[in-house]
Amino acid sequence: MGRDKFCELFLELGYGVKRVRNYHRTTYSGDLYYPNLIEGMSVNRPFQVIQSDITYFHLNGEHYYLVFIIDVYTRLIVGYAVSDHMRTEANISALKMAFQIMNGQPWSTIHHSDRGSQYGSHAYTELLTKQSIHISMGLVAWENPYAERVNGIIKNEYLKLWVIRDFKDLKRKVTKAVNHYNENRLHRAFKMDYTPMEFYKKLIDLPTQERPTVNIYTEGRQNFQEASSPLEVYPREEPLAHNCPMELNKC
Repeated sequence: MGRDKFCELFLELGYGVKRVRNYHRTTYSGDLYYPNLIEGMSVNRPFQVIQSDITYFHLNGEHYYLVFIIDVYTRLIVGYAVSDHMRTEANISALKMAFQIMNGQPWSTIHHSDRGSQYGSHAYTELLTKQSIHISMGLVAWENPYAERVNGIIKNEYLKLWVIRDFKDLKRKVTKAVNHYNENRLHRAFKMDYTPMEFYKKLIDLPTQERPTVNIYTEGRQNFQEASSPLEVYPREEPLAHNCPMELNKC
């Protein structure tokens, strides 16, 4: 029995590792709220839906904040930022990075997030609307599962396993982690056959009818076909084993 089958079986039986509750809040709901546009949606092309979230990283007695933007279809991290504050500037920086990667793509995009004040700010929503990007928000964590999941992967499978000296070093290591995640980490969503970048390059030119489909959760329940696995979206605090070259630990 392989690791994934073992985990799936024991989770079904109700066994698991007790989680340490996160007492550090990173989301403060703003007054502006947009409806959830992606619940039950079928996604079959890159950049059709992107999701974003903020998480924190504790280092040398301080809390730093990581922003990630992930493409739901390819699982590519298309934007990220590291900051020592929770102001909207970091989210805008990550969003502008995503725009550069998505530039020239001839299709409509939905940006989905939680109701954090950064995502509802005038500066952030104005950037989205200028790019003709539709704004979607969820009320609870499981309505933003892909972004929640990538937070855990970068923190627990990369950053927490490395020696990080200071804030400047944290920025370098986040960049290294994102590059490895996109380029080298085989993804469970693709049956461990492709990295996100490989999947993107393989399918970008395929006609729609030949692409696998990702069905986003319905009523808080995950519902996937072909390109996804139900286990893949659950935010998990424990590290998951994967092929990570030893040289990544070096500065």
